[in-house]
Amino acid sequence: MATQNPLDKIMFSRRQALAVGLGGAAALGLAACGGSNGSDSSSSSSSSSTKTSGKLDKTAYDKLIKESSKQADDATISASTWASKVKKAGKLRVGGVQTSELFSYLDEKDNKLRGFDAGLSQLLAAYILGDSSKIDNTQVTSDTRESVLQNDQVDAVFATYSINDDRKKLIDFAGPYFTSRQGILVLASNTDIKTVDDLAGKKVAVQSGSTGPSIVKEEVPKAVQKQYKTDEEARAALEQHRVDAYIIDQTMQMGSMISHPGKYRLLKQLIGPKDNYGIGLPKGSDAAKFVNAWLQKVEDDGVWEKLWKVCLGDRIGQKTAPKPPAIED
Repeated sequence: MATQNPLDKIMFSRRQALAVGLGGAAALGLAACGGSNGSDSSSSSSSSSTKTSGKLDKTAYDKLIKESSKQADDATISASTWASKVKKAGKLRVGGVQTSELFSYLDEKDNKLRGFDAGLSQLLAAYILGDSSKIDNTQVTSDTRESVLQNDQVDAVFATYSINDDRKKLIDFAGPYFTSRQGILVLASNTDIKTVDDLAGKKVAVQSGSTGPSIVKEEVPKAVQKQYKTDEEARAALEQHRVDAYIIDQTMQMGSMISHPGKYRLLKQLIGPKDNYGIGLPKGSDAAKFVNAWLQKVEDDGVWEKLWKVCLGDRIGQKTAPKPPAIED
């Protein structure tokens, strides 16, 4: 499946942000199979000319979660202390976000979370508890993802959570289940910033607690970092011209472009190493073994691909799903 990454061809109109940009974000699911340049991390299809609004098909999403929910047998649950605790409690406590357009977005009309991360957490709840709705959601930020696990406030964190060695000292991870890199967002009206080199001396927003600050320090050392706690705060700073650019996972940037067509421009140049997304779990528990076994079933049964399709592929008319990254032992 080694093909040219459509992200390298991104142009910046609203139509192309949908037809190419999100397709590139979806294709990031393959990036773990290749190097950080993404040369073999795209799907086999190029950008699609299919017209699309970029909106999630909520009916298709809800149907998928309902039809794909499978419950583990009692022996599987009892073999895991972590899963047994969740089942006894009757709820899966999930740390996540509510404003990630592609991965976990709260619909204020029906108060339901939908997206790639949200869907996985709902399928895990169904696997343990027999009901995808048996979830207590706690909103987290990049700064609080470890602490909510360490303080036993949640059982798992699904939040485009990059796996790295520092975090592994504090928590365990299952996965990876998706891969991304850092994207550079500027206002559509900005004509000064076209490449990473143009960020020298510029004010750049990053999220505290994310991988962004260290990546910017290493790859754009002459940029002036401004740290913000949330995606919303960082984008507000960009819109108010308090910063010149905003750097975070490209999947989040694509979601912002879909939510606010015509407002932003995303540089086609990516920075940083590949970011493997993992499911955050309590340190030293047997959760990772249980969740990895479940995640492998989700992939083998084709549910991962179907979830990708409804949350990502269908929204930009891209038919070919990426291959998920290999799950680590």
